[in-house]
Amino acid sequence: MSKTAFVFPGQGSQYVGMARDIYEQSPEARSIISEADKILGFSLSSICFEGPEEELRQTKNTQPAIFLHSIVLSKLDREPAVAMASGHSLGEYSALVFADALSFQDGLKLVRLRGELMQQAGVEQQGTMAAVVGLDTASINSLCSEASAAGVVQAANFNSPGQVVISGSVSGVRKAMELAKARGAKLVKELPVSGAFHSPLMESARNGLKRALDETQIRDARIPVYANVTARPVQKASEIRELLFRQLTNPVRWEECVTNMKADGATTFIEIGPGRVLQGLVKRIVPQVEVRGVDKYSDLVSSIDVETRPQR
Repeated sequence: MSKTAFVFPGQGSQYVGMARDIYEQSPEARSIISEADKILGFSLSSICFEGPEEELRQTKNTQPAIFLHSIVLSKLDREPAVAMASGHSLGEYSALVFADALSFQDGLKLVRLRGELMQQAGVEQQGTMAAVVGLDTASINSLCSEASAAGVVQAANFNSPGQVVISGSVSGVRKAMELAKARGAKLVKELPVSGAFHSPLMESARNGLKRALDETQIRDARIPVYANVTARPVQKASEIRELLFRQLTNPVRWEECVTNMKADGATTFIEIGPGRVLQGLVKRIVPQVEVRGVDKYSDLVSSIDVETRPQR
């Protein structure tokens, strides 16, 4: 039996003007976005709609902006039966709200705090990230191990076959980049990020996030959510809490998440949120499935009046 999976994007998919058309055309969206501004105590919507880009790119703003865009779309989309979900890094929080494991309000507060903590960790422990294309997982792990003599470095995102992001100290990452080039990588490119995400350099953010997670009500998920840390489906609240904590310093096993969803019956993958990054990755990982995205109001699956859809 064919199954549909929702996938939610992470940091890097933001753009100035995001969600403006949805806000303008949907009263339900306006209500949700206005509620977000009230919860946060500042106008996140203005940063989404108008920028400036430098402000939107700040991790503490980027994360709640992408989360909000994704959640609004997930509430308006009329896809009849979504069997499973996953999200890339930050997007895991969007997936968990969609799966009713987290409330919208709690999810928004968590991603804002997570963004603030990660941004601060990037100031305290300066690091960087780099994309490496054309080497397999074993080669990446081997060169990171060798480069770690120069500084902290590890694989951060296993995005698709032959596409990995490494993360760590500037010296460690740059040494790993040298080794990757020497070993025949097709592309090695340092990324414009504010910290070494999904690496041990995020350690200082963990305590604050753990406190917040411990104080947040997390419920069993309505549908399986494929976790970044294990690439396996999770539904139990206690496991979700632990995996969100571990996610901060562990690699995102995105390629395995998608492969496992496909193995569990997913034949359609729909990216819910800004951009097309995950659509491209899914097509490379499992080219035989149907892939589409919902970013704009016009992308919503049904032309039926979305305002009549029951709240979830």
